[in-house]
Amino acid sequence: MTVSLDEPPLTLADWRRRYAQAGSTPRELLSPVLASLRDDDPAWILRCDAAFIEAQLARLEGADREALPLFGVPFAVKDNIDVAGLPTTAACPAFAYRAARHATVVQRLMDAGAVLVGKTNLDQFATGLVGTRSPYGEVPNSFDPAYVSGGSSSGSASVVARGLVPFALGTDTAGSGRVPAGFNNIVGLKPTPGAMPMTGVLPACRTLDVVSVFALTVADAALVTALIEGRQPCEPAFHRAEPRPAWLGRSQGPLRIGVPALPTVDQGIGYAECFDAALAQLRAWEVEVVPVEMAPLHVVAQLLYEGPWVAERQAAVRSLLDTAPQSMDPTVRQVIEAGRGQDAVTAFEGRYALETLRQQIAPMWDTIDALMVPTAPTCPTRAAVAEAPIARNSELGRYTNFVNLLGLAALALPSGFTPAGLPFGITFIAPGGSDAALARLGARWEAARGLPLGRMQRQPTGDDRAITRLPRAASTLQLAVVGAHLQGMPLHGQLVERGCRFVERTRTAPSYRLYALPETKPPKPGLARVADAGQAIEVEVYEMPSDQLGSFLALIPPPLGLGSVQLADGRWVHGFICEPLALAGAEDISAHGGWRAWLASRRTP
Repeated sequence: MTVSLDEPPLTLADWRRRYAQAGSTPRELLSPVLASLRDDDPAWILRCDAAFIEAQLARLEGADREALPLFGVPFAVKDNIDVAGLPTTAACPAFAYRAARHATVVQRLMDAGAVLVGKTNLDQFATGLVGTRSPYGEVPNSFDPAYVSGGSSSGSASVVARGLVPFALGTDTAGSGRVPAGFNNIVGLKPTPGAMPMTGVLPACRTLDVVSVFALTVADAALVTALIEGRQPCEPAFHRAEPRPAWLGRSQGPLRIGVPALPTVDQGIGYAECFDAALAQLRAWEVEVVPVEMAPLHVVAQLLYEGPWVAERQAAVRSLLDTAPQSMDPTVRQVIEAGRGQDAVTAFEGRYALETLRQQIAPMWDTIDALMVPTAPTCPTRAAVAEAPIARNSELGRYTNFVNLLGLAALALPSGFTPAGLPFGITFIAPGGSDAALARLGARWEAARGLPLGRMQRQPTGDDRAITRLPRAASTLQLAVVGAHLQGMPLHGQLVERGCRFVERTRTAPSYRLYALPETKPPKPGLARVADAGQAIEVEVYEMPSDQLGSFLALIPPPLGLGSVQLADGRWVHGFICEPLALAGAEDISAHGGWRAWLASRRTP
């Protein structure tokens, strides 16, 4: 599909195409965007005035467009994120203060060329999953205003879903970066706690909060995340998950996706059928679908609001709660005041309970590579939330509340629509540090589902969903194995233990000889590069996390070692080599083309 340049730009690829036109300028292309932002739109708390916009445009004049990945792209931030010179309200006018400097995430976006156009509405003090707890108005679902938009990052999700900006920042403590994505047919990338800089972000629960990214595509969410991630050295680290490789799964066998053994989803609005369709998609991929007992995860989730973490929400608002509690949303006040019943002893007891549960849950990750859950079990109407605000809100956190407490990464994705036309979303969850791997899995998911973008319902192009940059991942190297480490061979487990990923089965360049080394246990070959009469030898190529290389080297006995091996296509990778002295008198088995073929020949009568 080709997008007409007369249509409003929705994705980052759209904006890149517009700026590639000769003579195009941010002032020209942003003018219709700014004109579309209405005063009566409850998604906004503040729209940037002309002087603020002009100051940003002036910075871009004469800038190198190629050096700025977000050149002239409009964006919005949730109004618990500081922007220098603008008020931060957290949806509570009595609490508002004027920020002296940009939050780190905002500064990094502006340094990448992005243009802030406004600050968005939220459940007050980021306390809620419904999007109705704000004096600035309830943010309706972008598909049906009778339903909630989800919260607390309601405004950010809404402006992305409706195509007003291609991406917006939210925050996520209990699901605020995921539930609104699921309710509005957009992507919500919730990074690993500790992966994002939090300076200049008003905390809800400081030990759990993380900045999240809303976008129409995984590619856009991944790029924005990559541009702003990275905790500053001066910031305290409440979570320390190191980046993992940019893949999920093992060196062999299908991807293993866990799903709730007994999923709780609302049949009345069609969510049960939607989740069945998502499960069918997994089976079409021929992944291994693993039923998971969710009870321990739900116990973790209960700690967030029934344990001492609810007391942490007082840290940012204690003064207001003491001096002007009537200025707070009544439901938000009720939730936060419940923390006054917690004391230091219960705080420690809660921590003990969490760590015990963490140990109970850890073996789950030995059996699955990722967990797929409904982003939310239901989507209530605004009227239903008004009747029972805490009960309806609590239902929405069933599949989200446990994630940050356990330090996990998550990616909320569109998955389909109910018969009434409401969006339904799923969320992939993986161990902390798996943000890049989840982005790759998410890109595969959205390509398979083939859904239109956001509320605008435009079909995406290939460029829209082409990933240009991933969040940070562990460094890796490619390793060619030729003998006992091949799949099915005695030492292949050494690769599995180190989380290696199978890349391909191929051959070396035709400049090698292969020898059967005598008196090695288990039997091993020796590979030697030669000047004349070489042959192409079968190898398997794996990607190994760099931090696993040392322990792998320690297992390699003489006369073998690691060096460089040239493949048939000319690439050089790391691989097994052999000391020349050990080849004297060894049987030359090159004619068989590889170790596996030589072993098979010995078994043949």
